[in-house]
Amino acid sequence: MSRLKNKVAVITGGNSGIGFGIAQEFKNEGAKGVIVGRNQKTLDSAVAQLGDNFIGINADVTNVSDLERVFKETSENFGKIDVIVANAGAGTVGTVADLGEADYDKAMDLNLKSVYFTVNKALPHMNDNSSIILIGSNAAHRAYPSFGLYGAAKAAVIFLAKAFSNDLLGRKIRANVITPGTTDTPAFEKFVPAEQMEGVKKHFASQMPIGRIGQPSDIGKTAVFLASDDSSFMIGAELIVDGGMTYLAK
Repeated sequence: MSRLKNKVAVITGGNSGIGFGIAQEFKNEGAKGVIVGRNQKTLDSAVAQLGDNFIGINADVTNVSDLERVFKETSENFGKIDVIVANAGAGTVGTVADLGEADYDKAMDLNLKSVYFTVNKALPHMNDNSSIILIGSNAAHRAYPSFGLYGAAKAAVIFLAKAFSNDLLGRKIRANVITPGTTDTPAFEKFVPAEQMEGVKKHFASQMPIGRIGQPSDIGKTAVFLASDDSSFMIGAELIVDGGMTYLAK
């Protein structure tokens, strides 16, 4: 498989979960490049699994100086960049009565500001005709309890795919967004006790029209399509990869 042969990709949050699933599928299709994360242990483990064509860079995507360093190092190691995946983010849980200014700033920094400046700082190092892939969430479409801030940030990310594409028409750089639903990632461990994990995942699966929760590879395969020339006629589009939750769930 070589749909991404010799393409240089940068994947933020590529050391675990959906980001690592994307990196694995990119590797399988011949890509090389960088995964970005804050946890050195998981970065090292991920790079070991991806092999010699990928390196890990420890960086905080909410820090603009860190992002500048990521793309400078990528260019020095691989040359111009062909694919950016702005994947890093995390759910912020709480209602409007519970979450204050510090919570708001943290949620928007990680889920929105980081996406904008990942693209902003990548652009000088990107080839024309390249691909930007943003990661949304079906929480932008469905008002899940206590996910208001997260959903709002992701709704803005979905809009940015259109805005970036319009801004970059002259360079023929395409921006599109993948919108996942519930996906089997280590994020579950932050919210669910280990002894309840299996039961919670079964419950989520029972709510999904397709009958299972998503896997990182489901998102990874979609990202390969958007990174490749197969999607050359797609621009500013949203691909909802959520097992039917947005359109079919009751």
